[in-house]
Amino acid sequence: MSKVLRSGSWAVAVALAGIGSVAWAAETVTLSGSNEVPPVTTSASGSANVTVGADGAVKATVTVKDMKATASHIHDGAAGTDGPVIVPLTKTGDNTFSSADGAKLTDAQMKAYKAGNLYVNVHSDKNAGGEIRGQLKGG
Repeated sequence: MSKVLRSGSWAVAVALAGIGSVAWAAETVTLSGSNEVPPVTTSASGSANVTVGADGAVKATVTVKDMKATASHIHDGAAGTDGPVIVPLTKTGDNTFSSADGAKLTDAQMKAYKAGNLYVNVHSDKNAGGEIRGQLKGG
């Protein structure tokens, strides 16, 4: 029985070590019009769940309400500024988006993420530049 416990404990330790090396940071961000640049007056709201791996791998899901969303992205840009799209998100339902398998940040984008200089926003026909936005906090 002792051998079984030791080998079982070893397997658990290896599994936990793997989890720690894959997931670097996970966060949920609230999206609102007041965070857009310039701010947008809207009843729309949403949330983004974003996980970034130590290797830059990105898993993201976005859910919105009270708007007809047309697109969503992760952008490179500090709070109060606009920036380029770095991770396009795919529309998966009327009110949902997600990142593609294999989405990954470059080294420079990881540095920006750790500094809190990435954001998620959602676009609509009414607000083509973005209707709601939330800043990722990073590391």
